[in-house]
Amino acid sequence: MTGTAFSTWPAPLRAEHRVRPPRAVSVAFTGLVAALLCGVGEALTYVAVQLDSPNADVGSLTTGLAVRGGIYLAVLAVAIRMAHGARWARIVLTIGIGIVGLASLIIEPAAATLSAKAIGDLFDNLSPSAVISGILRTGHILAVLVAIPAMYHPTARRYFRAGRSS
Repeated sequence: MTGTAFSTWPAPLRAEHRVRPPRAVSVAFTGLVAALLCGVGEALTYVAVQLDSPNADVGSLTTGLAVRGGIYLAVLAVAIRMAHGARWARIVLTIGIGIVGLASLIIEPAAATLSAKAIGDLFDNLSPSAVISGILRTGHILAVLVAIPAMYHPTARRYFRAGRSS
């Protein structure tokens, strides 16, 4: 598909020209996939809880899932490009996931913590779905905190500087 939007995808390399990414890049890619899976799990948990409500807005929930799904697919595509050595993908992931995405994950729990009068208030009305969401969000944050620094490990920097694919 040359001459289309899909022409930016790397052409398959012959076996003798393939270069395996360093371990740090593989760790970064695995961390990003783990973060995406945690995000999907958290979104599905939220939707399940909302659908249990008698006045659930199915249209709004469907739209929200579609938007989130689109974002997750875009992040996965960029992560794949990063794993193939695209420097621009590493920068996009650093800004999008490492700064904006991480901030969006941390703001809500930080605001709740800061607005609580006592630490015990944070655990009032704690439901199983809230615990599941909290575990998934923690996993999401930890995966991002592993992935982003791994993309800047010295072996990863050499890999990206070699200009594998743009």
